[in-house]
Amino acid sequence: MKFLDQAKVYIRSGDGGNGGLSFRREKFIEFGGPDGGNGGRGGDVWAECVDGLNTLIDYRYQQHFKAVNGQQGMGRERSGAGGADIVLRVPVGTQIFEEDNETLIADLDTLGQRVLLAKGGNGGFGNAHFKSSTNRAPRRFNPGLPGQERTIWLRLKLIADAGLVGLPNAGKSTFLAAVSAARPKIADYPFTTLHPGLGVARTGGREFVIADIPGLIEGAHEGAGLGDRFLGHVERCRVLLHLVDGTGEDPAEAYRVIREELAAYGHGLEDKPEVVALSKADAITPEDRKKKAKALAKAAGRPPLILSAVSGEGVEQALQMLAREIAAAAVADPNEVPAEPEEEWRP
Repeated sequence: MKFLDQAKVYIRSGDGGNGGLSFRREKFIEFGGPDGGNGGRGGDVWAECVDGLNTLIDYRYQQHFKAVNGQQGMGRERSGAGGADIVLRVPVGTQIFEEDNETLIADLDTLGQRVLLAKGGNGGFGNAHFKSSTNRAPRRFNPGLPGQERTIWLRLKLIADAGLVGLPNAGKSTFLAAVSAARPKIADYPFTTLHPGLGVARTGGREFVIADIPGLIEGAHEGAGLGDRFLGHVERCRVLLHLVDGTGEDPAEAYRVIREELAAYGHGLEDKPEVVALSKADAITPEDRKKKAKALAKAAGRPPLILSAVSGEGVEQALQMLAREIAAAAVADPNEVPAEPEEEWRP
């Protein structure tokens, strides 16, 4: 399944049905009177978070959604049927914006959460509604109200506990593949990862979700490379794992570039807890390892973790550090109760 994190959609709710204009006429009934029923209400347009989705790919092939109109009122005081609602099923973490792609309508971050996007028009009154002691044969009825129409943007921000950031070819996909069952594309050229990926890691009886985003380069906030569009997927993360390529010439500069891009993007990314790691440690000599670790420590303000996803060096330690930061963030959040440790599963 292809990954799509943004889609433009046109929606329209149903029109209300017109009221009925009718008079009762039956044999042997001297006074029939008005009996036109009310029109049915038009269907609404809803958005709902559902389980089992992690992409908006369905909205690439269908961008127009129209609810059913209400039916017209009929004789014998029969009201028209209401129009069926239509529901846009979206993944957890979907944000809905107005047509300007800036005004937020709703942020759906909970499974089962629903939001009304367009309300259906009310049905009109039939002539039976207007009968009175002074108006026994009204020929008046109301037309149904029109539905609402609008164009909206759906934007997906993946729900993950930890996010991987770094320059292209920093080893993010390799790390994700080493600690989870995810199988991202791995190759020896930049921008191998073109779409965000998710994986579930496990350490110390706890599970947490890791998000891998495409690599950033200097000027990404201005659209360079793949831009910073994918940074939205780590906005909800509690901690960042910043991987710096140990085989690069200047790890301090690589670290600085990413930090500046996070600050330029904003949305609190630069303030998130961060675990800094010098990756690909298996591909450099011990002398280069010490030299580059010292330079990176000076730039980051703390000693980096030495990491190699290929040999496994530092992988478990990195997971433990991420788990501690995630647990600390959960405790600090008054709206969330930290999950109890799960028992170790053994086959």
